[in-house]
Amino acid sequence: MTSPSLTINTPAGTVRATAGPRQADTVVFELGGAMRGNVHVTGTHRPDHWDQFTALRACLGPVNSFKTTAPDDALPRLTRSRTGYHGSLTLYHDEMHRPQATVYPMESTAGHEPSEKTAATLTAVLRACADHVAQRDDVRVILDASRQRDTPALLRFLIWSAAHHQDEAARYEKESRATHPARRTALAAWWTVARWFVACPDPVLLLMLADLPHSVLPNSLARTVAVKTWAAPYLLTMAAREHELTHRAQAEVHSLRAQQRPRPRSQRPNLVSAH
Repeated sequence: MTSPSLTINTPAGTVRATAGPRQADTVVFELGGAMRGNVHVTGTHRPDHWDQFTALRACLGPVNSFKTTAPDDALPRLTRSRTGYHGSLTLYHDEMHRPQATVYPMESTAGHEPSEKTAATLTAVLRACADHVAQRDDVRVILDASRQRDTPALLRFLIWSAAHHQDEAARYEKESRATHPARRTALAAWWTVARWFVACPDPVLLLMLADLPHSVLPNSLARTVAVKTWAAPYLLTMAAREHELTHRAQAEVHSLRAQQRPRPRSQRPNLVSAH
């Protein structure tokens, strides 16, 4: 069982953080010492896997800043300052099971970036609070409740995302197919002009045969052939990427729906850890 209080050494001095009672998916810390205010910690998905709720997000203030905005006077501030700050940090494990912390931009209530010292202090406090929750005995309860909270909105987004990427893939494939007749038409025209030039050399015909940028000669035949030759495989590569994104979004939808059903404990994912 972790202690409800922790001491955090920061560039601004020692900060004390005391965890309040868990509220379903949330733990709110009250700050003292070198800082005043609150830090809100809740569960969230990994930044790179929207279906894996094995991460924790710590926000400056008493509320989840991804859901609502705390009043300016409720934001954490240094003890000797009146300036409150917005910001958050996500704690998770990467593919190699190494702990990672992603810090989202911090700014004052006036919209200014904090000084390097203040930013380091805010980051240290957010990380310590997230680490503390990661070691709690009830962290799985927090993560499961967070997943249940966020799943409906995530499903709506991922379903839209899958359809969007599928449409984009179809568009790229259509554009790729269209490059072939355009290339053949330009190539045939180039050979026609080449035969004219052989029969009657003329500077104008030579200009038409040259590979010139659009800024010099719009619709240059040689440049059109080159561009269409390059565009076809490029557009197919982009289509393949969109198909991958479609399949990934569909897989995450399937995973989130599966997680809504009870699972044996042995099948549950590893949780974020401070170590």
